[in-house]
Amino acid sequence: MAWAGVGAAAAASVASGVLAAWEAYRAIGAPRSRIRPYVAGSPNFSNGTFRNAEPAVPFSPRQAPDLFFSIVLRGNTGAPARQVPLAVPLAPASAGELAAAWFGHSSVLVEVDGHRVLTDPVWSERVSPSQRLGPRRMHPVPVKISQLPQVDAVVISHDHYDHLDQRTISDLVRLQAAPFVVPLGIGGHLRSWGVPERRIIELDWGEETAVGELTISCAPARHFSGRGISRNVTLWASWVLRGPRRSVFFGGDSGYTDSFAELGNRHGPFDLTLLPIGAYSDQWPDVHMTPEEAVQTHCVLNGTPSAGVMMPIHWGTFNLGFHSWMEPIVRLTRAKEAHGVRTAAPMPGQRIDFLKPLPRNEWWLGLA
Repeated sequence: MAWAGVGAAAAASVASGVLAAWEAYRAIGAPRSRIRPYVAGSPNFSNGTFRNAEPAVPFSPRQAPDLFFSIVLRGNTGAPARQVPLAVPLAPASAGELAAAWFGHSSVLVEVDGHRVLTDPVWSERVSPSQRLGPRRMHPVPVKISQLPQVDAVVISHDHYDHLDQRTISDLVRLQAAPFVVPLGIGGHLRSWGVPERRIIELDWGEETAVGELTISCAPARHFSGRGISRNVTLWASWVLRGPRRSVFFGGDSGYTDSFAELGNRHGPFDLTLLPIGAYSDQWPDVHMTPEEAVQTHCVLNGTPSAGVMMPIHWGTFNLGFHSWMEPIVRLTRAKEAHGVRTAAPMPGQRIDFLKPLPRNEWWLGLA
């Protein structure tokens, strides 16, 4: 009997390992061969990869030892000292004219002129092809994905695991009816995960689509892409959400780029900008913004610091950099005061109506 028990345990362990390996393989998404037919005609695609309009300094192999030791030695540097508070999510029966609920990182439920747009939805515990390894969530998702109201569109900025999550996409296919509006190539991942073709809208920089009265425009960002060995075979993007009265800029994940000035001239000013402020590092200075650069981006997009409101994203949920947990929001507070920019930083789950007085609760104090 003892040998039988050992054999059963070994078989269960092997089966569990095989299942985990299959789930990781599936989470990686489509291979290059299935993506290339959809991207080959893009003017931004050359020699098998997409390129930034403003080149970023590439990561050098000589930086690998420094990066390795930084990761090993950071410990809990990027984690909060106490439990991150969560707000009770509110979802009015009808979408507002200009509102947003932050669910953590870059996952935001945006309301523009009666439309709802869900950005970079990630509900998994880890941002990795495996739910056994990889950066783990530092606070729970404040609302179950099944409790979300019906949205009009799901917008994805790029295919990194902290912005494109296979499990979440599969749940949204089942629970929602909205189209997925994505940069070129990401449709390949969606198709491999069973998203119906009719629900996939792939756009290049400068292209747009209409969802109801909302125009969704694909715009440049300064970043990169990749889920497996291949890098930059899918496009990365920022997004403009414009209704009859209000407009929102979703920065996704990007370093600062001069392209934002042209983007602001074409689409701005914006009533609301959603801009990343975390996971910056001297190791990758061109592909992530510092909080100060986020404030600069808001000003460039709007032509003046006093226009619109900036809402910070891409911080506080996953430990992806080497700074402390609270550093991004502290630096943002100093930078926005120096430039006279209005900001609103909701706690996870909090919905802000930007046509009402902005909340002043600095809920992050004491969590360093």
